[in-house]
Amino acid sequence: MKTTPSFATLLQRFFTERLTQQRQASPHTVSSYRDTFRLLLKFTSKRLRKPPDRIAFEDIDAPLIGAFLNDLQKNRGVTARSRNARLAAIRSFFNFAAFEMPSRSAQIQRVLAIPTKRHVRTQIGYLTRQEVDALLTAPSQKTWAGRRDHALLLVTVQTGVRLSEVTGLRREDVSLGAGAHICIMGKGRKGRRTPLTKQSVAVLRSWLQEPVRDNSDVLFPNARGGRLSADGVAYILAKHVAVACQTCPSLKRKRVTPHVLRHTAAMELLEAGVDTSVIALWLGHESVETTQIYLTASLALKEKILAKTTPHAGRPGCFRPDGKLLDFLNSL
Repeated sequence: MKTTPSFATLLQRFFTERLTQQRQASPHTVSSYRDTFRLLLKFTSKRLRKPPDRIAFEDIDAPLIGAFLNDLQKNRGVTARSRNARLAAIRSFFNFAAFEMPSRSAQIQRVLAIPTKRHVRTQIGYLTRQEVDALLTAPSQKTWAGRRDHALLLVTVQTGVRLSEVTGLRREDVSLGAGAHICIMGKGRKGRRTPLTKQSVAVLRSWLQEPVRDNSDVLFPNARGGRLSADGVAYILAKHVAVACQTCPSLKRKRVTPHVLRHTAAMELLEAGVDTSVIALWLGHESVETTQIYLTASLALKEKILAKTTPHAGRPGCFRPDGKLLDFLNSL
């Protein structure tokens, strides 16, 4: 008789068998799913007052997952898009569980029926050249961390790499000879090469001469030589944005995230006249349609288009007051 696996065993098999062996998921997908279940286990442990190892499969029901998703938005401030990404990871696990635990089909179906949350599609945020310059001058070049941060921010805003891509860069991924570029492993195990400007080459060449910490091959390591976490990069960026606001007040009105730097790179390419299909290849987009969001956000591009059109005829009117007596009567 087949024994029912515990939740811990099932979750481990989901990562080792389903994601790694069967689907051959990329490291980015595995790390994203891992983070989802770390957050879910911490939330469940606190809510049920159970250590993670004692959590049972029946504890992870639809009401608990709904509460977890609401907690993400309320207390962690995640967007509806990020909430839906967490839900997608949970659904993938429960689809796997449906074959392994048919006796829990009712519970599984209720979880799979949790709807994604609709969200308003707002225009993307990006930085102007003045704001980018202020941000890049914020890190102190007198410290190891400052030189690392300057190189990290410059590479990110020039190449448009994703957060997971820039933190995953290795020293061997950088080529500074003829045709200088970085090798990036993006979503869906899709590799691409992105060229570097002369300024980026000079900064990276100087950075690579820094003493290697703990024999690390990570291009932009943390203080212990390991890979920077997403929270670590967010902290670094927020720290330097606060400094840059002193010389560029317009930054105070913007929410600057690592993805905003990626948008900035795309907008600079678009406003320089680069075709959207080329930008899609540059950024590693799955489809050119994804790149269309930059067309709607570029006011400068729309102004150029407007300048090429023939304006419609229009004649301004002139306001004439009715006089004090009529004003008095109208005010009654």
